[in-house]
Amino acid sequence: MLDDLQIDALTEVFNVGAGRAAASLSEIVGEEVKLTVPGIEIRSRSNFNPASLELGHTNFGSVTQRFTGPFNADAILLFTEESAMEIVRDMMGSQLSLEELAEFEQEAMCELGNIILNACLSAMSDMLSIKMNSSLPSYSTGNPEEIINRELITADQLYVLILHINLRIERRQVAGYLIFLLSTSSLNKLKQHIDTFLKLI
Repeated sequence: MLDDLQIDALTEVFNVGAGRAAASLSEIVGEEVKLTVPGIEIRSRSNFNPASLELGHTNFGSVTQRFTGPFNADAILLFTEESAMEIVRDMMGSQLSLEELAEFEQEAMCELGNIILNACLSAMSDMLSIKMNSSLPSYSTGNPEEIINRELITADQLYVLILHINLRIERRQVAGYLIFLLSTSSLNKLKQHIDTFLKLI
């Protein structure tokens, strides 16, 4: 697992990524967007209950991407479906009806996920001095357990890195999660790069 100092360093990395993502989203929606990562935790898969992420809702929209490089991870961006539609409304224009918005849900959420995930990827690459690549984003809906189990591609993904996300557009605040599924070897390599980063600051 990660110790407190490593968690703090990783939080700093992801908050730099969140700042980059917020700047890009602000240009799209024409309003100030604030995106922060107030907390990170890591759990073993056996001690992780996806139902704990429900935030009072049963259905989520998720954007998934696979990261490859010195370590590999499957990334899942989760918002409640209600929140996802609010974000789509802001991205596509509030004059659209709910029926019209639904037609753009997948496209807009993939774009949102691509912006947030790749901003985090670029921050990680820059600050940890590594080269990472990502797959194209894909969008799906379901409850957290369905979504996460669908993304557990390999049996050795034994760790779940959970980022709590706050996204604020104008007066609206949306909470979500960014989850990384990691194998033991990938987690160890991530720790090594974080330790190298800590020695340089």
